[in-house]
Amino acid sequence: MELRHLGKVARRWWWLIVLPLLVVGAYSLVTYRAPAPAYALTLRFTAGQPTALSAEPAYARNYYDWLTSEYIVGALKDWVRTGAFAEAVSAQLAADGLTVPPGAVAGTIAASDNARSLLLVYLSGSDPAQMTAIAAAISAVLQQQNADALPSLGGQPAVVTALDPPEGGLVPVAAPPSLRSRLDLPLRLALALAAGVALALAAHYFDPTVREKAELEKLGLPVMAEIPRGGT
Repeated sequence: MELRHLGKVARRWWWLIVLPLLVVGAYSLVTYRAPAPAYALTLRFTAGQPTALSAEPAYARNYYDWLTSEYIVGALKDWVRTGAFAEAVSAQLAADGLTVPPGAVAGTIAASDNARSLLLVYLSGSDPAQMTAIAAAISAVLQQQNADALPSLGGQPAVVTALDPPEGGLVPVAAPPSLRSRLDLPLRLALALAAGVALALAAHYFDPTVREKAELEKLGLPVMAEIPRGGT
């Protein structure tokens, strides 16, 4: 089908193309709810094994200290992602006088990662005060209750240092709207437009009306005369 012919179809059945757009636009307007404000917070930690006297040269100890730190941080990263860690944080919050279920704690921890010897814990949520409390509890659990997560240390806790200590005034920052919320309406309108175009093409295909001389000529029927548009 030529583009010129498609243009004629669009002009003839324009209301079918516009109708789904109007319906979807009206529905989206009526059901629209402003997204809840979102906040983000990043916690950074370093970790190492308890200091012990060694006869090894200083340069050798430094190398193995850094290597051990990487392994410990990797193990802590995996621990942060577990339900046991969320339960420990929830218990710490309860000890501080706050009730936050383990599921809510796990939902606030968006991700955890490690870069060399640096542990990164990302938090996201809609309640900045609760996020600050959870961040403080996470810091306390990582520093005080990590022995069970590190059996290779023989029951000794690792030395975990918070680079962003809670007493320093952790403040969640406003996060930008999610990609899903930003693309929701445009995707709906795009699908509505595609549906409208499909309806227009279907209406043209099933329309039995002969509207132009060229349509009769394609059927092999002779055209004796043509009444101009608006003529008598």
